[in-house]
Amino acid sequence: MSRSTLRPAQVCGALLAALEAAEGRRRSRKRDQTPDGIGLTIKRELLHRAVQENPNPEAFEEWLLRSALACAPQSSGAVTAMARAIYDEWRLAHSMNEFKTWLDQGAPSDDADEGKRKGGRSEHAEAK
Repeated sequence: MSRSTLRPAQVCGALLAALEAAEGRRRSRKRDQTPDGIGLTIKRELLHRAVQENPNPEAFEEWLLRSALACAPQSSGAVTAMARAIYDEWRLAHSMNEFKTWLDQGAPSDDADEGKRKGGRSEHAEAK
């Protein structure tokens, strides 16, 4: 991803890969995961839409806010918060080379790897 040609769809696609790490951390916690799951689901849906619709970089913030306004009133606060987080991460990809490089590498994470190992073991155990 070239810094001058970064599009929201590119960054959002990479952020989808980063959600794997969040899922790995979430699964390892011993507390109620319902709020985390709801937030990650909202974020994932917004990221998928951004990848599919590929909004223009100049209009990305407005696109995110319109997405929040278009949702059900009882969800608007949560969707707005996730839209804001996505926009902040998109801007960070433009301003922090280390973050952009991490995204370019597929957002590698020990947490994501651990979640895959645990998931792989449980699937194998279920097959027996």
